[in-house]
Amino acid sequence: MNIKDLTANEFRGNVLIVQNDKVLFEYSNGYSDLANRIPNTFDTRFATASMGKTFVATGILQLIERGKLSFGDTLGKLLDFDLKAIDPGVTMEQLLTHTSGVPDYFDESVMDDYEELWVDYPCYKIRHNSDLIPLFINKPMMYPKGEKFQYNNTGYVLLALIIEKISGKDFDAFLKENIFDVCGMKSTGYFELDRLPSRCAGNYIYCEATGDFRTNIFSVGAKGTGDGGAFITVGDLLAFWKGLLEGRLLGADMVKKMLSKQSGNGEDPEEGYYGYGVWIIDNPNGSDYVYMQGFDPGVSVIAEYNPDKAMISIMVSNYTDDVWAMMRGVRKAYY
Repeated sequence: MNIKDLTANEFRGNVLIVQNDKVLFEYSNGYSDLANRIPNTFDTRFATASMGKTFVATGILQLIERGKLSFGDTLGKLLDFDLKAIDPGVTMEQLLTHTSGVPDYFDESVMDDYEELWVDYPCYKIRHNSDLIPLFINKPMMYPKGEKFQYNNTGYVLLALIIEKISGKDFDAFLKENIFDVCGMKSTGYFELDRLPSRCAGNYIYCEATGDFRTNIFSVGAKGTGDGGAFITVGDLLAFWKGLLEGRLLGADMVKKMLSKQSGNGEDPEEGYYGYGVWIIDNPNGSDYVYMQGFDPGVSVIAEYNPDKAMISIMVSNYTDDVWAMMRGVRKAYY
């Protein structure tokens, strides 16, 4: 398979594939502003949905390395608001690995459409992590802490609240100072949808009933939180991977833990396992593949690292195009 075949179906977004700092393939297509026909470019900032969990996990691991936190610290110790039915004994390890059982404000096992959340609770109210608390605080635990793996958005909102409590800064300010600035990710940030800076792509949802597109501004929170929502460029995502792998964000032992299987059962071979803030696909013939991903209405992104091939593959779309199918194509062509 030729890598160019992967974009034959007019993928809308950006693609960057690099091996040992050599660019194997780069591609940009589609419109960042559909109404005004402004094209995506390599400087376009894309929303990344749950990919932001990787940044939050990295921030928590930094605080652990600095002695400000431990994997065994609990919610009851760290947070000072009423947890109600949430088990105060839930640990940082369990939150990081989606084994906490805390009530998920968006339980993807029972809800298919993120837009359902905003029928009774306006999305424009979501501008801080604390704004999400009413969506989960009165719900029961989903299962006893540590019992199993189940992907959980609330867990990363709680982790971001802990970053804020310990650092005394908004979580995104902490991430900027300790991750984005360190890696030279000059275009990355958490921006309010009604105050977007330059070069941010709109995100578009196709409406079958009308045969055209609408934006996702009423489909997601007004600003990203601990469970996702950063805006990035493909170049900044590459810079993050390099900063992490080169030891500028975490020590070698912590990076190894972060990129190793910590939870999950691998029953779905494409989804794989979970490390700390990243997904891991089993590779019986070598080092496992590690990837970050995100999906929201109008958003689909993936960024994968193949240690044996020294390859980083990044695909981002502001039209929810199938980045996962493209990633399977890259694995087939190069791995």
